Amino acid sequence: MHLVASTLVAVSTGILAVGCSDRDLRGKAVASPDGRTYLVIDDDNGGNCGALKVDGREWRYQLHAPGAIEPGVHAVSCGKGGDTRFAVRPGTTLHFDYWGP
Repeated sequence: MHLVASTLVAVSTGILAVGCSDRDLRGKAVASPDGRTYLVIDDDNGGNCGALKVDGREWRYQLHAPGAIEPGVHAVSCGKGGDTRFAVRPGTTLHFDYWGP
């Protein structure tokens, strides 16, 4: 019985680890359908934003809509708050959804 329980815990832990492997601090990265790199802003800081900006320029895409972006480190901001930095890997679509620390 102990062996069965230990095996079940190990398998469950492995499944959870695989399921979370593409979760970045600021969102979830998925392979893009065409191999290009995209950003999707899925959260406008709880509606507390004015204009969203990425790298100091207004983000012209709607919430939940992909916009092309270069791979690398970027900064998103809204309203009078500071920048929140995040990284986008090449060939992925990053769904940005976390503004916290």
